[in-house]
Amino acid sequence: MSEGRGVTEDTLLDGRVRLRQPASGYRVAIDPVLLAAAVAAAPGDSVLELGCGVGAAALCLAARLPAVRVVGIEAQREMVRLANDNVVLNGQTARVSVMLGDLLRPPPRLEPGTFALVMANPPFLERERAAPSPDPAKAAAQIEGEADFAAWLRCALTMLQPKGSFVFIHRADRLEHVLAQLAGRTGDIAVLPLWPGVGKPARRVIVRARKGVAAPTCLLPGLVLHEADGRFTDAAEAVLRRGAALPLQPAPLAGG
Repeated sequence: MSEGRGVTEDTLLDGRVRLRQPASGYRVAIDPVLLAAAVAAAPGDSVLELGCGVGAAALCLAARLPAVRVVGIEAQREMVRLANDNVVLNGQTARVSVMLGDLLRPPPRLEPGTFALVMANPPFLERERAAPSPDPAKAAAQIEGEADFAAWLRCALTMLQPKGSFVFIHRADRLEHVLAQLAGRTGDIAVLPLWPGVGKPARRVIVRARKGVAAPTCLLPGLVLHEADGRFTDAAEAVLRRGAALPLQPAPLAGG
């Protein structure tokens, strides 16, 4: 990690992605990497990331799927500047772009109904129940503002093609609220819990929902992140360092 002028340069996916980000305030952890790993895009697909921050998830997805185009929108001007710097730093200017934009009023360049997938790491905390961080960027990343989860969902569904997928990561303790918002508007919902360790309650879930599809909801086995000694499990290492995918489909039954 290098540091200067309030910005550090870090790496993701065992060095395959280089990332400049603020030295203080909100900093990228593992959530964007896990989110990108759960996106199953086909060659030639266009993927939109809502609230892309400094571009971590977009660049991880581009590194894993070299035939996919990724567009990000972000409301914080400084984050957009850093994200575009990171696109250049990673040599992804032909396939990844980031624009300044508010999901409540999407940029005119974003044409509704044109994306095969939308991904997001929305703010997890409800405004009325959270104590905001003194750092504005960190507060914006963690606490819902004018746009609550329902607004993120509306934007995603507007931008998706018919039968397109919205993939997002959220707090497990808000899953009931999230599923209530998805009900009647999406189908083929898959929920993948992220277990901190064996026998521990999930703190995060990754959810995939499809636009205009009628299919039942599926609860997947999930991913255990840590061993008892705090090390990442082999399965987590495969995703976080080696760039393995997190499939949001149930495993086939034996003999089926």
